[in-house]
Order: sequence, then structure tokens, then C-alpha cells
Amino acid sequence: MSAPLPVICLAGPTGCGKTAAAIELAAALDAEIVNADSRQVYADFPCITAQPSAEERAACPHHLYGFLPTEARISAGRWADMAVETIRRLRDSGKRALLVGGTGLYFQTLLRGIADIPPIAPEISARWTLRLAQEGPERLHAELGRGDPAYAARIHPRDRQRIVRALEVLEATGRPFSWWHEHAMSAPLCAGPLFYLAPTLDWLEPRLARRIDQMLAAGALEEARAARRRNDDPAAPGWSGIGCAEVLAHLRGELSLEDCRALWLRHTRAYAKRQLTWFRGRQEAVAVPPGETAALLRRLRKAVDCAAFVQMRTLSSLLP
Repeated sequence: MSAPLPVICLAGPTGCGKTAAAIELAAALDAEIVNADSRQVYADFPCITAQPSAEERAACPHHLYGFLPTEARISAGRWADMAVETIRRLRDSGKRALLVGGTGLYFQTLLRGIADIPPIAPEISARWTLRLAQEGPERLHAELGRGDPAYAARIHPRDRQRIVRALEVLEATGRPFSWWHEHAMSAPLCAGPLFYLAPTLDWLEPRLARRIDQMLAAGALEEARAARRRNDDPAAPGWSGIGCAEVLAHLRGELSLEDCRALWLRHTRAYAKRQLTWFRGRQEAVAVPPGETAALLRRLRKAVDCAAFVQMRTLSSLLP
């Protein structure tokens, strides 16, 4: 078995400033940025999912952003395969890989391994997909909450793909999805520090509200209208993300713009809270309060050997 690939990981809740911090960190370490956010893979929603702008991408190379069509699904395993290929290519070219995003499962897949779940019978998957179409994601999320409360608490009640996946695994294996991710993991694919920006919700919430207003002003509705012309199926995986689902409901006449904005903000805040809870629960994750980011980056610039970051104690010693 090959040795884990070296990486540096920057995580955190939505809207906390990861993109700006990542660009500064990439410049300090001669690194390139690899996306670790499950929503920013979709090509039709660069504005709504807050993908790096053209100006930000020009500051340093970015990988695995905006490549997936709205109708396509992506699993953590498939993303990990693409991420490992990218990280290995960067290593071979003498570059460091900086993973940036808010999807905890993506970081876990690389740093701890992927759950070794047996194949699911097609008829089981088909049955849950049909129930999703008939009953809606909220009812199935409630059912998941009874069978796997730990995992249900980590995902959005309208996250169709993850809800169906967890329910089919529970039925097929008799074990909760959360159990598989705690007890049946493959070998780690990568090694390196995981640190996350850790704002308080009081600090974050007004910034989330401003960001949603900025997205609307920047053309979020027009972006969604264009996406509808390519795929108008609300069950398509790309539409399930926070922001995308609420804007689609508005365009379909189900929500006023004011209600769309309010629901978008409420769901975003709840998601940020779940993200923070997840990262706080990782023993290996090092929290970086927003006010200490600049100090951390100044110290990181002094490092010249990527191997120094593979040991968590090295990164911890750099923190104030």
C-alpha cells in the first residue's frame, strides 16, 4: 500500500472567509487549492454556491470547482478519487495541495479513510428513490432521524442524495450510515493537518445575511433561471443545495422573494451550526478564531518544508 499523500486542510462553516484565507495561505506555501465542498462542484451555480471568482482563481490555480452538471450525483468516494489524482499530480510537479471547503465527510474520507460499505442491491436503491419522489425529502429525513439520529442531525432535511443513501444503507446492511463511518474505514489516503476557521454564530450570522444579499444583487436569480433552462427537475442533485433549492422554489412561484431570502438565511445558519459542531467533534481538527487567521498565516509563511505540516503537533505549536 502506498504512503498517504501529504496535504494541508483548511475547513470551516459556510461564509466564514475560507476563500480569502486559502488564497493567502496558498501564496505563502506555494500551494494550489483543491475544492473540498460538495456544493461547489456544480457548474450551473457558481454564484449561489460561492465558488471562487475569476479574480480569485487568477491569484492561484483552483481545482475541482464547477465541473459537474446539475443532474449528476457525486459520492464522497468519487470525489476522493478525483482529489487524490489531483493531489498526486500536484506533488509530482513540486506543488503542495491545499484542500479547502466545508464538507466534513470529504475531509474524513481522505484523512481517515472511506467507509467500506458493501454494494447496495439496485431494487433497494430504486425503492427509496421512488419513496423520495412520492413523499418528499423532509418525511424521509424524519424517518432517517429515527433509524440513524447521529447522521440525520448532520445533514439538511432536504438533502435528497444523502438522505436516500443513508436509508438504503440502513436497510441493506442493518447498520446506520454513521456506524459505517466510525467502525469500517479503509486506510487513509492523505495525511496532514486539518484546521478550521471557527467563528461564533453571532459573528457569522450578519455576514451570512449580507452574503445572500450580495448573491442576489450579483445575479443569483438569473443564474438559477439559466440553470432551469438546462434542468428544471427539482429532484436533480444540483438543486438540492442550500440557496439553490430556495431560489428554485421562488422561481416556481412557491415562495415570494422575501420568503426565499429568509428561508435561505435560516437554512444557511442551521447548516453553518452543523458544520461547526462536526469540526469541533474532530479530535485532530485545530480551531482558528477569525481574529487569529492573519497571525496564523504569518507564522505559516516561515515554514519551508511541507513535511513539517504532516504532524499535527507542528501546526498546533504555530498557533498563538
